[in-house]
Amino acid sequence: MAEEKKQPGYDDPKTDYSSLERQVQAEYTLGFNYTKSKRDEQLVRLKLYNNQRRDKDAAGDTTLFTIFQTVLASLYIDRLTTEWSGREQGDEETAENLNALAKYDYEEMAKDELDYEWDWDTAFFGRGLCMMSEYIRDPEKGIFIPAPDVWDPMTFLRDPRATSVNGNRLLGYNAARFFGREVCMSKKDMEDNPNFFKDIDWTTMKYGVSTQSLVDAAVQARADAQNLTDQSRMTKEALLGDNAEYCLTDWFTNWNGHKVRVWLANDRTKVVGYKELPDRPWPLIDRSLYPTAHDWDGTSIPDLLEDKQRLRAVAQNLGIKAMTADLYPMYIYDQNKIKNKHDLDFAFNKFIPSDGAAGDAVLPLRKSFPNLNLLDFIYQSLDASAQKATATSDIQQGAMASQQRTLGELNLVAQKTETRYGLSAKVFGWSEKRFWQQWYQMYKDNFADKIDEKVIRVVGAFGAKWRPLQKKDIVTKRLDPDVTIESQQVTRAHQMEERQAVGTMLSLIMQDPTANIRYAQKRMAKTYGMEKDEVERLLPPTIDEYVAEDENENLSKNKFVQVRGEDNHNTHLEIHAKAGETKSKQAHVATHKKALVMQKKNPELFPVQQQQKEEQMMQQQGAEGGSAPKPSLGVATPGAGSAFTANPISQSSTGGQPGMIGK
Repeated sequence: MAEEKKQPGYDDPKTDYSSLERQVQAEYTLGFNYTKSKRDEQLVRLKLYNNQRRDKDAAGDTTLFTIFQTVLASLYIDRLTTEWSGREQGDEETAENLNALAKYDYEEMAKDELDYEWDWDTAFFGRGLCMMSEYIRDPEKGIFIPAPDVWDPMTFLRDPRATSVNGNRLLGYNAARFFGREVCMSKKDMEDNPNFFKDIDWTTMKYGVSTQSLVDAAVQARADAQNLTDQSRMTKEALLGDNAEYCLTDWFTNWNGHKVRVWLANDRTKVVGYKELPDRPWPLIDRSLYPTAHDWDGTSIPDLLEDKQRLRAVAQNLGIKAMTADLYPMYIYDQNKIKNKHDLDFAFNKFIPSDGAAGDAVLPLRKSFPNLNLLDFIYQSLDASAQKATATSDIQQGAMASQQRTLGELNLVAQKTETRYGLSAKVFGWSEKRFWQQWYQMYKDNFADKIDEKVIRVVGAFGAKWRPLQKKDIVTKRLDPDVTIESQQVTRAHQMEERQAVGTMLSLIMQDPTANIRYAQKRMAKTYGMEKDEVERLLPPTIDEYVAEDENENLSKNKFVQVRGEDNHNTHLEIHAKAGETKSKQAHVATHKKALVMQKKNPELFPVQQQQKEEQMMQQQGAEGGSAPKPSLGVATPGAGSAFTANPISQSSTGGQPGMIGK
């Protein structure tokens, strides 16, 4: 764990934390009472999701589990892509390094597992929580990485007035003034944490959970759902020594003009850890599924399905009882004719004595019969209501539709389902963006300049290669970079649309000899999702592209770069668009344009370009299936090629150093 910078008064025995203890106690009580009823309901729903303690003679319904897993699978599998881009000239390389680092850290942080837990909490509780405040720094092993942690919503308390953790990102309205959770830690965990005091009096510390422990309630609810024996109370008495756990309150609040994080023991009467936070958004990232404007909780999947699952279970069990009643009906018998009622016990090939003619000695008892058609209608209506509320049809769940549908209807349903799921994926993108912004901030705060170096593996078209990164390689100089989050499904849809549009345009411009066919081919390769190194392997850069890339370095530094007569000016203009905006670049670009005008008026002065143009026309005609004329090699005239010199563009007209054709 990274060594934290201790704030003044951090571990000063003279610091009086009594006012902070009273403040946290009041905030905790307010948050506990405000969320108690909803928290109790959510604990019950954990049992409803997978109830292993249900009556073994009754049938349980799986509506909640089936639809929940369907929605969760769609949102989890649709991995959100991350793309960094610089906000200033010269940040392109840093953005490229951040893209590679983010892809590498995705595996190092086990974000696939983190996303599953985060998404699960979001779908079940309406809002999931991920804390990004810890940073692991181990120079000996070369480990430098943020350590995100998914918080359990069942142990979380918050400000009742908050609509989200950080509210309006620009103005700060409706942000949480305070929030926190209950957490259990061992003595070693507390001693290893640099934010905890070093002079804790352990003889006064109470181990185990409190009487109204949030952790205890959550553990007990999950144990009940799995038909396990609750161990929380026994653990308190059984585990002592190094394995003993202390129930702490991990709390975020404002105190003495600062945002602070504080750890309290003994039912929030003893501060044992303290840390002042920077004056910026809280490091807790919240994710919602179906958010409601101006409301924290929004709507969760159990909110929509709990009542329907309960009623469907009732309908199922009533149907089972009706079937049982039909198989084992009740009878009325004449006790004057049948003296021993045990004679009526069932047996094969049995003879029952009767006093007199049997006749109506035994008659079935008349009773009202349930309307099974109505019961089935109610059952199907509940099923349809659950599917509509969550946009999860039978086919989406992986089951055959209850009735035959045409292909057009199925395609329309699938399209509308993707639209509904696409909305949730876009909402997920909000929290994903905050996650990666906080990830970048962790490196910015904790990656030591000129000391730390992280080596990442980058896998491209040419195989794996290792790239060492220092702080200057991943942190921009002035403005923080932008990060764009997009759903993979949306990205694929955009690629398909762009592929079709570029393909159509490419077929049209092939007949234009002035068209930049090479650029169109690269653009088409990009629509197929190819990385830059793959495109360059498929379409290797030309000599002019290599030369222009090298020239960009000097142009970005405002150094003079000469324009040569043999340059492919259109290619140079394309590459120079990436260079920094300097006066040298402006003059250099203007000279290339001047050369194009001169080439148009006097093509005999540019034999190399004339030959390239004729070869390009021949390739286009060959691609169209026609015959192509042999290109003329051209004859160099006096003053052509490297010896040719054009009138320079004056510095006064371009505002920079003059560009020149020739040596």
